Amino acid sequence: MKRIGLLGKKLGMSQIFDQEGHCLPVTLLEVGPCYVTALRTKEKDGYSAVQIGFDPAREKRVSKPVQGQAKKAGTPLLRRIKEIRTDEIEGLAPGAKLTVDNFEAGDWVDVRGTSIGRGFQGVVKRHHFKGSLSKSHGSMFGRVPGSIGASSFPSRVIKGMKAAGHMGNKPITIQNIRVLKVDQESNVLMLHGSVPGAEEGYLLIQTALKKGDAQRKWKVQASAVKDESSGKAKTSGGSSEAPHENVSSEGSPQETEKS
Repeated sequence: MKRIGLLGKKLGMSQIFDQEGHCLPVTLLEVGPCYVTALRTKEKDGYSAVQIGFDPAREKRVSKPVQGQAKKAGTPLLRRIKEIRTDEIEGLAPGAKLTVDNFEAGDWVDVRGTSIGRGFQGVVKRHHFKGSLSKSHGSMFGRVPGSIGASSFPSRVIKGMKAAGHMGNKPITIQNIRVLKVDQESNVLMLHGSVPGAEEGYLLIQTALKKGDAQRKWKVQASAVKDESSGKAKTSGGSSEAPHENVSSEGSPQETEKS
């Protein structure tokens, strides 16, 4: 299975208008830059995967083992680390930098996150029971769940019965979300519709399993991390693309004034 993916953070929701004047709800995500912290190969580990990290963190917020792993890979200290199983690891190396330009407008992606926690909720909110509001007359039951099963047979409660309990705070994957716009300068990805989780929540964005491009390759940028022992910049990872130029609205590179 060849899929690429990046870690991101939910910024919020907004709306845009397409060329036909239709109002489209969109979700803004801060995606990358991510760093490759480790690689898993079938020869050594029995499976193929890439481990990436996202969101720089302070040293006091990172455990000693993770600090050692970051130092070995030549990456900054990262708050969120995730392993993505994929057969597409060509061109990747520990320390490589991955940015939002791995996605393009028109792509289909799957987004995985943790839903908003609602605490302990009753059957009306958790399972959409109508309760007494569904009656045209009064009711003495209100919002209570009612009967939970038969008495003589089977003399037990059937598994999977809908009842009150903890709601939300579960991993959810939404498939086949269309990418509307990619802002490489701000590392912002604009998706059509909603994604799971609250604002500032972490997300995993991957090429769609059902509609995604199976031939998509990683776009790797060189990353420079300062070596504390020597004080020099340590370069890791290769670059499969030329660096992006700052292009103005007229399509020509902007000139930078020298001080």
